Amino acid sequence: MNRRLAVGTAGLAVALPVFVWTADTAAAAPSSKGACVQAGIGTLKELGLLQTAAQKGIDYSTLDSGAGGAGYINTDLPAGSNLSLGQVVKLHTSSPELFDWC
Repeated sequence: MNRRLAVGTAGLAVALPVFVWTADTAAAAPSSKGACVQAGIGTLKELGLLQTAAQKGIDYSTLDSGAGGAGYINTDLPAGSNLSLGQVVKLHTSSPELFDWC
């Protein structure tokens, strides 16, 4: 029982800041940029990568259009491009052309 509670609390501790941060970011951005950010977060959710992204655990070069990448991001990132979720959100607002969903 205590282990379940600890795991649930840890999961909530990780998920809650991401949720609050996501809602705050979308509210602060203009509608087109906010829509781009939301689409990016939606794509990470669909791919099952949102929590991994929040933990800076995604090598975004695997999602880019370069050799061997999945083609979601329109650039050629070097291997080991483990960006923070904040950096990726900033890219959505400053360079939306990099993302297919924008």
